[in-house]
Amino acid sequence: MTTASSTAVPTLIGSVQRALRLLEAVGAHRDGAPAKQLAREAGLPLPTAYHLLRTLTHEGYLRRENGVFLFGTAAERLVGEGTLRNRRSRMTESLSRWRDTIGAPVYCAVYREGEIELVAVADDPATPAVDEWASFRETGHAHAIGQCLLSRLDEKAREDHLDRHPVRPLTCYSVRDRAALLERLRSLERMEPVIERQEYALGTVCAAIPITAGFTAAAMAISVPLEQEERLLPAVEQLRGEVANLLRSFVFSISI
Repeated sequence: MTTASSTAVPTLIGSVQRALRLLEAVGAHRDGAPAKQLAREAGLPLPTAYHLLRTLTHEGYLRRENGVFLFGTAAERLVGEGTLRNRRSRMTESLSRWRDTIGAPVYCAVYREGEIELVAVADDPATPAVDEWASFRETGHAHAIGQCLLSRLDEKAREDHLDRHPVRPLTCYSVRDRAALLERLRSLERMEPVIERQEYALGTVCAAIPITAGFTAAAMAISVPLEQEERLLPAVEQLRGEVANLLRSFVFSISI
């Protein structure tokens, strides 16, 4: 005789299954995706998807940015410390390899808890990084990687950041005031490189690209001396290609 325990059908919670399918759909898009696309890919009615997306956003597992949904910081709690260390090691190795391939220092920064945080720099004596003579955290308006991150914030978060870190020119080429900076940020295309010429440091030009990998909104940048400015755009496009290739391999995630 077959026992009841061997034939029992497990109890499945449909709403949990649907939420997990939405999370999987979000994870398939490194730059985020709108609700309608996520609903379609998860096989859910749009009203159901909206309800679940609002709930996941409220709980911090997702965040909504410029009309698309991305992983939120609460999802970091699902990742073990060993996995985080492994990802950080891979990121450091990747930046060093890109530095050697491109022939320019490579920077990585994240926007976390209301602040710009430079988390990794790969340089060497032949390709030195820009000297941080003024705090990167406080002068995001003046360097490419900061402008790139600020452009990705919603209006409220951006205004809050600039209230705490007012716009002030660092060189004669820097953006002059808050209104000029906001106009520039509004004019940026979502995934286009952000270019900065001698706004943070005289004699240096920089370019940054936005990155969304794993749970964290981030940006990467390169810098070259002013006399090598013609290298800047080809080099940042090369960096974009290297990052895209690694993201497609599913072995790279910024979660630090």
